[in-house]
Amino acid sequence: MTFSIAKLLLLAVFALGGCAPAGGDAANAALYDAWAGHRSRVEVTASGSVARVLGTRSGPSGSHEGFLLHLRGAAGHGLTVRVETNVDITGPVPLGAGDDVEVRGEYLYDERGGLIHYTHHDPRGRHPGGFVRVGKRVYM
Repeated sequence: MTFSIAKLLLLAVFALGGCAPAGGDAANAALYDAWAGHRSRVEVTASGSVARVLGTRSGPSGSHEGFLLHLRGAAGHGLTVRVETNVDITGPVPLGAGDDVEVRGEYLYDERGGLIHYTHHDPRGRHPGGFVRVGKRVYM
């Protein structure tokens, strides 16, 4: 079986494309589109850097850590979103400004950039599971 150089390059492009992180530029474009379209209750994956850690607050559904995530890549259009993680489920998520993070959860629109929550598994099984990935560590 013989392969031309063009076919080998095409195979390499497809193979490498499958290795890209889920929260890359295309995923950030989907999040930006939800924001631009004022859509809420959208499952999203996003990646970027921590702009600011907001700390922990207690609420009716448990203790939540918050941070601002500045979306990576041109497709994110410089949008910054708030992320809330239920640390009663995930445990504390060690974060600092500038850390690279990938998150999956439910997006809720607001004019300032919106909110991603449900960044953990749902113990009741009523909601798709999310996560926060910091480096090689995943919190769910």
